[in-house]
Amino acid sequence: MPDIAANLQAVRDRIARACDRAGRPATDVTLVAVTKTVTPVEVAELYRLGVRDFGENRVADGLARKDALNAPDARWHMIGHLQRNKAAAALAGGFTRIHSVESDKLVEVLEREAAKQDITVDILLEVNVSGEESKYGTDADRVRDLAAVAARQPHLRLNGLMTMAPFTDDPETARPYFRQLAALRDDLADRLGRPLPVLSMGMTGDFEVAVEEGATHVRVGTALFR
Repeated sequence: MPDIAANLQAVRDRIARACDRAGRPATDVTLVAVTKTVTPVEVAELYRLGVRDFGENRVADGLARKDALNAPDARWHMIGHLQRNKAAAALAGGFTRIHSVESDKLVEVLEREAAKQDITVDILLEVNVSGEESKYGTDADRVRDLAAVAARQPHLRLNGLMTMAPFTDDPETARPYFRQLAALRDDLADRLGRPLPVLSMGMTGDFEVAVEEGATHVRVGTALFR
């Protein structure tokens, strides 16, 4: 098993230094540990070390790890593409935040399922700020309309935005995309007349730049388990 304790401390230190450069307290940033390829033992070790937020790309895999951990205070985030036919299972299984809402149709399904289950669900709108065809997410020029629809749903709580920057060896190339997402979030908050406090952006290769540009949640896997 990798030295998860040392890796976690290194990631936390990097977050803290990035926050310091940006003039932010480190407590502003939530580390979402991406556990999609790891064992229940490794997830349990992260939990023992104080991690409470876990991110999964697939509903069934995430629910299996959630059940294995069996920790009521752990928060499970759906960070991957969510198929509409998996929405009911994701909500019933206890995913606390859906980061990847990208369409009116998914909003409608989540609202319907949340109403059936008599729950309120935290959601983020996924924006494809890079315009890459290989990435999911709504276009930047369509997010205003999607936000207006999402904000009207009584069982959905729109928290903010999520994006993935292009994969690159140079994290600085991700900066413009993170900056664009932050600007979109500010514009939407003004238009809706309500705060949108969450910016989910940054992964192992670029999370420090994301923090400098305002990320509140970073999704890190490889740096924790390599």
